[in-house]
Amino acid sequence: MSDLFDIESLRQRYLQEDFAEQTFLPDAAKLAAFATACGELASRYTDPADSDFQAAPTFPSSLQPKQRLPEGFPKLPGLGMDTGKSVIPMQPIRPGVRLTARIHLHDIYRKTGRSGHMTFFVTRMEFYDPQGVQVASADTSTVIREKPTVEDAS
Repeated sequence: MSDLFDIESLRQRYLQEDFAEQTFLPDAAKLAAFATACGELASRYTDPADSDFQAAPTFPSSLQPKQRLPEGFPKLPGLGMDTGKSVIPMQPIRPGVRLTARIHLHDIYRKTGRSGHMTFFVTRMEFYDPQGVQVASADTSTVIREKPTVEDAS
């Protein structure tokens, strides 16, 4: 895989450039169901009748972009896997308040381990309320693991 593309050129061309924008309109029932499924007990996350009802802090990780990579991004050979999520809550997310997500590649890096070469992509969604205030960011890390060759097996 290392001969097929240059990590540094991908970083220079694609990092930190918004490549998509998407809107979400969270509703109370879905916010409460998400919180309950996560094991939340606080009524501000599970009971829409609570005066401070809001999304659980990890809720943005459940929102998925329709477009995961920028237009023209090369298809890399190997096995793709989701390697984790990270959320930074900044302001409460309330039901019925439209969120605008701006999506960009936050990082691209390579590691080599026992299973071979791996290329990691961190896609960041930044969520804004209608006033333009950022309420959260959510990162999704994906790895492309190089397919082992016959030489690697010996």
